[in-house]
Amino acid sequence: MLAETICSAVSAAGLGIAAVTAYRRRFLTATRIAAYSLVPVGLVMTGVVEWLSGIVFQPSVWIGFGLLGLAWLLLVTTRAVERRRSGEERGSAKAARGGAAREAVAPAASAPSLGTGTGTRTGSAPAAAAPPAEDFSDIEAILKKHGL
Repeated sequence: MLAETICSAVSAAGLGIAAVTAYRRRFLTATRIAAYSLVPVGLVMTGVVEWLSGIVFQPSVWIGFGLLGLAWLLLVTTRAVERRRSGEERGSAKAARGGAAREAVAPAASAPSLGTGTGTRTGSAPAAAAPPAEDFSDIEAILKKHGL
């Protein structure tokens, strides 16, 4: 009963503010204020306020919310622990696979040279590859076509 009275008073005050705003010729703002001030009365008339006040003032409802929170906390905790454990297992498996992979690679292996294979000396690094000859024939054809 008290909640309904408070909602009615809030709506009446909101409608009064909307009337003053409309008097000042700010009609869009006044309409918006009137719309917001009608919401509490609408909630009272639909029974939402009575339902909410029944939920708020019953201890069994608060105990239920507490149990839901506890269940959520337990689920989140177990998922976090599970992720941490699976991360450790993945890390140890990667380390085991990484050690085997390192043994399979030759210790002095290098990238293959792009050169023609000439000019290498025994006991030294391969000679740097000569840059490929650039072919500008397409560009020259385009320039000739345009008379440049």
